[in-house]
Amino acid sequence: MQRQLLAGYAPESGDARMSNHGSAMCRVRVDTRTPVHAKAGAMVAYTGFLAYQPVTQSLRRAMGEWASGERSPLLTWEGDGDLYLADQGADVLVLRLAEEELSVNGAHLLAMDAQLQCRVERIKGVALAAGGGLFNAVVSGTGWVAVSTNGVPVVLDCAEAETYVDPDALVAWSGGLALRPHRSVKMGSLIGRGSGEALQIGFKGTGFVVVQPSEDTGDRLKIRG
Repeated sequence: MQRQLLAGYAPESGDARMSNHGSAMCRVRVDTRTPVHAKAGAMVAYTGFLAYQPVTQSLRRAMGEWASGERSPLLTWEGDGDLYLADQGADVLVLRLAEEELSVNGAHLLAMDAQLQCRVERIKGVALAAGGGLFNAVVSGTGWVAVSTNGVPVVLDCAEAETYVDPDALVAWSGGLALRPHRSVKMGSLIGRGSGEALQIGFKGTGFVVVQPSEDTGDRLKIRG
């Protein structure tokens, strides 16, 4: 029986720094040279000798209120072993950045290599579509990032055509894209109606957008001040 279980459910082999095990779990290979920042509460298992601590003061400052005090959403895992992460059964998308930038809704940031840079940024020019503004975690450099999505995501290539996304279904996008608010219905048609499809964010340029197949009605990443 054990052999059958290991054949069907054991972690997948491979030496990638971050990889999927099924659609809803991420494995991170951690060693003494490569710690990882992971969402607090996301650890479901680990092998080897690993330990965690709060993120550094410098990262807290870079991320402002989102990573302040005892409510820091990220922990730093160090040691030597394999770390398994999940987020309430959500799908997990693993990406490798090569001197690139990724803007991700903070609630969907599951893990990132510790050597990557991270800051919180107000996304300019999208207040109309995002209900007054949108704050995202912007990750940059070379390394691995894992994001969670509510359902199997679609990754859209904005170089093929300008792409419009419901802000509540938006998870992440690559750096270098031009953003603008967009209406798909005339103002007069909005009277007495509350359709979420009326307002979108438009993306144009060379890059991609990650969209989940559901609308996230929870609070977005918020900053005081």
